[in-house]
Amino acid sequence: MPVALLALAISAFAIGTTEFVIMGLLPEVAADLGVTIPGAGLLISGYALGVVVGAPLLTVLGGRLPRKKMLAGLMVLFIAGNLVSALADTYGVLMSGRVVAALAHGAFFGVGSVVAADLVAPHRRASAIALMFTGLTVANVLGVPMGTALGQALGWRSTFWAVTALGVVGLLGILFLVPQQQANESSLRSELTVFRNPQVWLALLMTAFGFAGVFASFTYIAPMMTEVAGFSSGAVTWLLVLFGVGLFAGNLLGGKAADRSVMKSVIVILTALAAILTAFVFTAHSPVLAAVTIVLFGAAGFATVPPLQMRVMQTAAGAPALASAANIAAFNLGNAGGAWLGGLAIERGLGYTAPNWIGALLAVGGLVIALGSVFLERRVSIGTRSGASEARQNARKIDAVAN
Repeated sequence: MPVALLALAISAFAIGTTEFVIMGLLPEVAADLGVTIPGAGLLISGYALGVVVGAPLLTVLGGRLPRKKMLAGLMVLFIAGNLVSALADTYGVLMSGRVVAALAHGAFFGVGSVVAADLVAPHRRASAIALMFTGLTVANVLGVPMGTALGQALGWRSTFWAVTALGVVGLLGILFLVPQQQANESSLRSELTVFRNPQVWLALLMTAFGFAGVFASFTYIAPMMTEVAGFSSGAVTWLLVLFGVGLFAGNLLGGKAADRSVMKSVIVILTALAAILTAFVFTAHSPVLAAVTIVLFGAAGFATVPPLQMRVMQTAAGAPALASAANIAAFNLGNAGGAWLGGLAIERGLGYTAPNWIGALLAVGGLVIALGSVFLERRVSIGTRSGASEARQNARKIDAVAN
């Protein structure tokens, strides 16, 4: 494994911790700032929308910078956002800090995915991307539970101070371990032409629907486990560890599967995700079954990441960094939409298990889009072969007439 992948994973660990740790602290944040739990859940939506805006915008603005400088600058912005969050004394200030940190998130993973893929042989690219995203999964195994425990013991602001320190470590890793890479030489106009390809848009929609399904449920995992499964608030920490174990395993397995076949992986994993979320509606009422389902949920949820990221890079080969950043935006648009729909279901009195079946329906939506993408690709391929065959036949007829 190139040591530069370790540097990218360290930064991903910091980013993953700040993105996901708020879910374990929703009750504490809501009580301290005087908002409802669904209102506190909008901090997740706000972060996700910040990624949606920042991913393409900062990728375009920094497109001429060497990729190492781009990654370092994005980590500086990330550190600043978490510092604001740590100092926040009102809901509005905390939201502002979350959005500032989020602006760096999408562009970092977009550029980082291209850097990771370029560090290895072509047949290992999905696995290299998965290794970078391992930082996100380890964040859920270690960073999120530890951050949740820290926030519950010393106040939620202490968690953001810790994340700020993690960001500094990530920045140092980039400066000392990531090799210099050339800036993108293509023009913005040429990069934007890849979005004329309908397969690029289908790949982005797959991502948005798939991760909306994940976050419709995961956003409200803490109240679901305490109010429905009957766990204590202190047990949320180790339940998040279980979820993180699933994420870690699913991410690596998803990378290996995508190295073999990207779209087959997408279809199988989205099918599994929909089935697991449907089961979660019922297993959430049993502490043992809920704990088992959480592991499976985490595995299926993050197994989608490498193949979905590879899919958009494949369909947008002319502008991989911009398309990859757009896909990170799609992930987080799904996060925001899923969190909002899950919270809406709770506010309408449908109960804390309602986000699970909403997530299952969203995952099915992503599956339908994936199947449509495969159908369209095969249709175009058949048309291309048919056209080539017809051209060869016409050429033979012309030769026959000429002779």
